[in-house]
Amino acid sequence: MPQASPRGTFRVVADRLRVELGDAAPLERLPSEAQLMRKYGIGRGTVRRALEVLASEGLVEPVPGVGWRLVDDSARHRPLADRLSELITTDALRVGDRFPSEAALCERFQMSRTGIRRALAQLEGRGLLEAQHGRGRVVQALPDQNGTT
Repeated sequence: MPQASPRGTFRVVADRLRVELGDAAPLERLPSEAQLMRKYGIGRGTVRRALEVLASEGLVEPVPGVGWRLVDDSARHRPLADRLSELITTDALRVGDRFPSEAALCERFQMSRTGIRRALAQLEGRGLLEAQHGRGRVVQALPDQNGTT
């Protein structure tokens, strides 16, 4: 990047990545942050902000220990309660662990608090979560392959 952008460098990089990723296959791994830093001549913080923009749009997701990958578009069309129940396994939560807060889920899934609360109520009804005073929601049971107990 030879000169600073009035829009913010991270937004310019996010726009470029969005175009480049348009033809990539779902679940394909993105280049590492270090590779993106070299490619665009920017710092790690700027790369992360660009990737976070794409994550907020539901295009990419971080995979702990692996890096970033494209989101399978079909995953966004599944019921929210099913996607939330998957967090228990993808975030390696155990029985008794705190489930992410409503605010964190709203941010992560780009959904309204009302929609998140409805899905959480479904998980409570399935026996996967329990609301505890002063602690938020806690994992009560681990889901099986179908997202049920």
